[in-house]
Amino acid sequence: MAYKMDRTLSKGASDFIDAQKIEGLLSGVKEDKARYREIFDKSLEKNPLNLEETASLLAIRSQEGLEELFETAKALKKAIYGNRIVLFAPLYIGNLCINDCLYCGFRKSSGGTVRKTLTPEEIISEVKSLQDEGQKRLILVFGESPVYSPNFIASCVRTVYGVHSGKGAIRRVNINAAPLDVEGYRTIKAEGIGTYQIFQETYHRETYSKYHPASTIKGDFMWRLDGLDRAFEAGIDDLGIGALIGLYDWRFEVLGLVSHALHLKEKFGVGPHTISFPRIQPAEGMNLPLPYKCSDNDFKHLVAVLRLAVPYTGMIMTARESPEIRNEVIHLGVSQIDAGTHLEIGGYSSHSDKQALEREQFQVGDTRDLDEATKWLLEEGFIPSFCTSCYRAGRTGDRFMEWAEKGLINKFCTPNALLTLAEYLQDYASPSTRELGNALIEKEMQKMPEDAWKERIKNNLKKISLGERDLRV
Repeated sequence: MAYKMDRTLSKGASDFIDAQKIEGLLSGVKEDKARYREIFDKSLEKNPLNLEETASLLAIRSQEGLEELFETAKALKKAIYGNRIVLFAPLYIGNLCINDCLYCGFRKSSGGTVRKTLTPEEIISEVKSLQDEGQKRLILVFGESPVYSPNFIASCVRTVYGVHSGKGAIRRVNINAAPLDVEGYRTIKAEGIGTYQIFQETYHRETYSKYHPASTIKGDFMWRLDGLDRAFEAGIDDLGIGALIGLYDWRFEVLGLVSHALHLKEKFGVGPHTISFPRIQPAEGMNLPLPYKCSDNDFKHLVAVLRLAVPYTGMIMTARESPEIRNEVIHLGVSQIDAGTHLEIGGYSSHSDKQALEREQFQVGDTRDLDEATKWLLEEGFIPSFCTSCYRAGRTGDRFMEWAEKGLINKFCTPNALLTLAEYLQDYASPSTRELGNALIEKEMQKMPEDAWKERIKNNLKKISLGERDLRV
């Protein structure tokens, strides 16, 4: 039986994007050293910012102010998350789509796009390839099509969790798919997913209408804006928001993202688990004027402001960015990245290093494999983490926020990151990456006070060296 979507909005649904207020803040708030330093102090106390405070940070233009902003973002990220970076990979299941988003390689009017939906056997092949590289966390990505019903998505999640290659296992599956009705979300939640991610693309209504034809489902601004409210009503309390930077003024999008975070916190008591801020990249047949292109310097500004505005939210920098930009921006508050990324349908099992835009949603900027990305992070002093402990221990939604606010997340995340890194080094890493990783683990262990907690971690590391897996504290 075909799935019929109930297009009822969530209880108390509202358009919480006050465009007039946002535009007024962007035009009216000027750089003020005393004011932004006051806001820095508030941020370092791990307090979220309101729109006016966020706009004050967006107004910084002086080199002195920007340098202080960047240093504050670095300090705040380290205070909450330590120096770990979580790694994951996107797995594109299918690119059938009934929408016609002008910037997307999967849009229905794109005659050059090769359409493909993975079969269960092909999903298994893809997941085995990902596991054989050492991946533990995936986000499954779907076009918007009746084919990709909640039951279809749920079956894909079951398939992924059921795959085991060697010592590999996917321990957490997140979802990037179209907004659903409440029952649809419940169907998918039952399979044990992590985060459900929906990008609003742009929070500016006029721009949204420009790029998303009204004749399509995605043309309904409110259906999409309300999408995560319905997910929350269905019991999914781990939510991911995002904006495609470059469709409109990046400063407006930052205030849109913060507005969305504040709305979720006010309505449900929990803000988003992750925020993504990908910049628009070339796609199959895309030939658009982009008057709001976000420069590299503005991109760094954007990331630092978001880190201060929403301190407890994971911030995802995608492989759309080049290695050079990622190397600069990762120090400004980023906590998650994708690595070893292939966007073409079936791209992991084909083991091809060449990009094919006709099979991809957009062009990838960072094509390094997982081992190369892991080595890079180690060289930068970060702990590459494959940890999924919070999800599996039930620390999601308000429980995650409670731990974060008490400063406990870093206490648990760093040891668990070290344990998952030790697994990766032993099972998958190249000799040079293994050498760097073991040295970093030793350095991190030396920082820990001599107590029962440290002994527990040391014992788990020893067990991993002897072949045990999936240990956590």
